[in-house]
Amino acid sequence: MSSAFDDFELKGHKLGNRFVVAPMTRTSADSKGKPTELMGDYYARFAEGGWPLIISEGVYTDRQASQGYVNQPGITDAPQTDAWKQVVERVHKHGAKFIMQLMHAGAQFQHNEYTDTPIAPSEVKPKGEPLALYGESDGWKTPKAMDESDFDAVMQGFVGSVNRAEEAGFDGVELHAANGYLLNEFLSEHFNQRGDQWSGDIGHRLKFVAMVAKACKDAAKGDNFIVGIRLSQITVTDPDYQWSEGEDAMIKLVKALKEAGIDYIHTTDTEVSRKPFKGGSNKTLAEIVQEFSDIPLIVNGGIDESNYEHIAAHYPNALLALGKKALANPDMPKRLKDGETIEDLEFAMLQPTATLENEWKWRDEHDKHIEAD
Repeated sequence: MSSAFDDFELKGHKLGNRFVVAPMTRTSADSKGKPTELMGDYYARFAEGGWPLIISEGVYTDRQASQGYVNQPGITDAPQTDAWKQVVERVHKHGAKFIMQLMHAGAQFQHNEYTDTPIAPSEVKPKGEPLALYGESDGWKTPKAMDESDFDAVMQGFVGSVNRAEEAGFDGVELHAANGYLLNEFLSEHFNQRGDQWSGDIGHRLKFVAMVAKACKDAAKGDNFIVGIRLSQITVTDPDYQWSEGEDAMIKLVKALKEAGIDYIHTTDTEVSRKPFKGGSNKTLAEIVQEFSDIPLIVNGGIDESNYEHIAAHYPNALLALGKKALANPDMPKRLKDGETIEDLEFAMLQPTATLENEWKWRDEHDKHIEAD
């Protein structure tokens, strides 16, 4: 049996294998940001399918500028928190642990119920086009450069969300500092052109990210409450972006996050799906974490039934996060263990947008076709 099926302990939480459901935007909350019963069905099926750890889709953190997508769930008030409690209970019923991903959209802002003006480190638009999978958009808006009141609001949003996620019963939170959202924008020289203490070399660009990480760690009340972070070099609209400092940027970031006390680092590249560092290094983000710290890892990117054993062996202190394969196979850990067929994701289930309603409709029609055959 592959080491991917070994027990794994994360901050005192015992996991029966090393598989994780990666965070995936589904834009299926109600208009007030409350998770729905259908979202409970969605997350519970992974828990029932043998995944010991699930990371939620990105959840917005304040009622100002953090929301990025129509029908994105939030964790900003009592009604949202109470609705999440019911989802968490359904996941825990099947023995899985549940982590909420906390996300501030920053400049990658396609819809917001509370404001028409995105905020970002600088007045710089994202490259590329908005993601049609997550709703219609007229294009990127020019964000407002953050001032001191914005810094305070962002920090309070993250810290308050930690407290509300803990109240809702989550086992931890994951700070979304990847894929071009706000925290990732501070690390990026494309987005971060401030010319003050928060910009410049990587030592300055990482300061706010590290401050948020430490504040969230300090805010957690339970001894076993997990505070992790997701990191990437690229953004969803700019696959060519690289840090100018190359792998040294990641080394310094890892050391700063270790000092902040972060409980795990979730990276978006593996042996089979990597974005090279500037300067010629072929190391992955995960390899930097593994080499320069003892922080537990979650690795994500291109993992499937053909390579999970190799990746599990290459990153012995890591959990393996899967997205597309998890959508196609909500019971994938059980299927792998029992030697059953693993299905490929059919993107028709995410059309025209990646909502749960569209997925369920596609599954119903797909099942009818199979029965007819």
